[in-house]
Amino acid sequence: MSGSHRRRRPDGSSGVRHPGRVRLTRRGRVVVGLGLLLGGLLVVGFLLVVATPPSQAADPASSDPAASEAGGGEPLVAVVRPGDTLWSVASRHVPSGDAYGMIEEIRRLNNLSGHTIHPGQKLRLPDRR
Repeated sequence: MSGSHRRRRPDGSSGVRHPGRVRLTRRGRVVVGLGLLLGGLLVVGFLLVVATPPSQAADPASSDPAASEAGGGEPLVAVVRPGDTLWSVASRHVPSGDAYGMIEEIRRLNNLSGHTIHPGQKLRLPDRR
């Protein structure tokens, strides 16, 4: 008997695996799936940032449609935009003046105990003519 004789499996295969095929464990599939998901989220986030129009920043007085002054002695009102702070609202309405003083007046007029404001909130502004 020669020792070089190979036995065949009952299914007819020789038992040699196909070297070109990659098999992943469950953990490997999870890692690959999470990587693809993260990559997709990054692409979507990038596209959202690129597709967002630039903010209006030229002239604060003329580009702020949320601020309006009505006749009849009604106060000036500003609607808080996303990303606004009391400092940014005050600076828009007193570009060369005292922003600290304007912040305190805005807080007093609107009964604000802190410095937190929210998008959509209407703030009464002092009349500084």
